[in-house]
Amino acid sequence: MSLVVASAVAGLALLALGGAPGAHAASLLEKNFWLSGPNYSGVVPACEDQQALDLIATRFAETERMYWASALSITGFERVHEIAFRPWGPEYQPRRYCKGTVFTNDARKRAIYYSIIEDGGFIGASWGVEWCVVGLDRSYAYAPSCKMAGP
Repeated sequence: MSLVVASAVAGLALLALGGAPGAHAASLLEKNFWLSGPNYSGVVPACEDQQALDLIATRFAETERMYWASALSITGFERVHEIAFRPWGPEYQPRRYCKGTVFTNDARKRAIYYSIIEDGGFIGASWGVEWCVVGLDRSYAYAPSCKMAGP
């Protein structure tokens, strides 16, 4: 009886090993059904681009007003410079990481970290920005001290 059980187990093992379908390439349908992979150009504005800085200032003031009932706003930028561009390689979504100093309307200077992201805008139609002002990350999204906003 044990010989029959052993033969059955061996037969199932051989069937499992030999009968398993191998991996094969994507079919023509899979390749042509909008699954071509990321096609990034790597073209994102520079850190000093005024349009990017204006977008950060506008959205910062809007966030302060809507979520924190604050009239705080950014009044200026200084010492803005790039700290990394595509730090993980060309196959990842292009991001330009930047650092600078902002002046706010409460007469204080604060460090800011931000990234400009290809296809990061509204529904991926344009570039977008993510930012963190040190000391004003009230939701701790980039804690500690905006460290997670960097590369």
